[in-house]
Amino acid sequence: KIFMNTLKYLQCNEFLLDVDLWRLFANLEELNKISHSFLKTFFETVKQHISKSDSPMGFSSILRKFFQGDLCQTHQIYCLNYTSAVFYLENLRQREDFGIYLKQWCEQNEQCRRLHLPELLVAPLHRLTRYPLLLDNIWKRSTDETEKGFIWSLKEKVEKSIRDLEGKVKWLDNFQKFRQLQEVIIWPQVWDRDKRFFVPECLKQSIRENNSSENILSSANRLLLHEGRLTLAESTRLLDAYLFLFDDLLLITKIKRNKKKYGGSDTSLIPVCPSLTPELQSFIREGGFCTVLDQPIPLDRLILKNVDPIHVTVFSLRNAFLIQHENRYHQCIAVFLLQAQTETAKKTWMSQIETAISNYTAHRETKKSTAFCFPAESSEI
Repeated sequence: KIFMNTLKYLQCNEFLLDVDLWRLFANLEELNKISHSFLKTFFETVKQHISKSDSPMGFSSILRKFFQGDLCQTHQIYCLNYTSAVFYLENLRQREDFGIYLKQWCEQNEQCRRLHLPELLVAPLHRLTRYPLLLDNIWKRSTDETEKGFIWSLKEKVEKSIRDLEGKVKWLDNFQKFRQLQEVIIWPQVWDRDKRFFVPECLKQSIRENNSSENILSSANRLLLHEGRLTLAESTRLLDAYLFLFDDLLLITKIKRNKKKYGGSDTSLIPVCPSLTPELQSFIREGGFCTVLDQPIPLDRLILKNVDPIHVTVFSLRNAFLIQHENRYHQCIAVFLLQAQTETAKKTWMSQIETAISNYTAHRETKKSTAFCFPAESSEI
């Protein structure tokens, strides 16, 4: 509330007018009002019971009113906005005027107890997960069987609500991450990627219209399992590469820096998704982007090979492994020799790729067996 009310005060005095209160704090005022009302009513009931020892607790009506009403719903609205709020805050913190508001106007307030805004914004998420514990403790101490049954069903309902919410938050977080990756990853045209392919200018537009490479990352169901910087060995040089291992494919990209990509604007102000790795966040702020080196490698067409340490001295290779791309006819169509910074990093990469291939293969086998066992159409649809 200190951060929110201070920002309102500054905006009334025509400072930070472009900062969107809702994007940052969402329905915090409503959440605070309902949470305070619940707390006040809850303790009034306890107080009445203490003053009149013969009176029943009467928690059922309070719990029904709040947990079947606005309390969980208001929390859900706040939680669903949380990822977006952190993303927005990360962008705003790069600004000098917003930094002064945070440090000099808010963080020095004694009531903040040296906590920063990101640490406070996450508090309502933690509060929501504690409600099942509260209901469980009430259930354990309740003596009325009807009340116990009601409280237990309410606890299960809240837990299901939290599980559903976690799924939605993860989906939104993944959506934000992939939307940023779509902006950072550049897909070159086939004639730029390989000079062997000649396309007359009059036909290039037609090919561009039918090219949907950028949409590969538009699916929010795809998961990013592992990522990081490696060195790619070519015949005459070493390239800085950045690899993205998804649950169905591996994408090998070249790292490039180009501040003009964002129209000459200050690249330190580029909004960066907080769920990306710190290395990639820093890279994006520097104006960097990743150019796809070759076509994506499906995991069922990927062959992983270790480079024996004996070759280290012969070919000056360190912590190296080989990735081979096969087509559907089991012909090798591409080979990538990659080097990690350390032996541990190499083992991590190889382990992640092997696990991803194993899981992908198992998932495909399950889908095949399911398709074989069940009819193509269900009467329930």
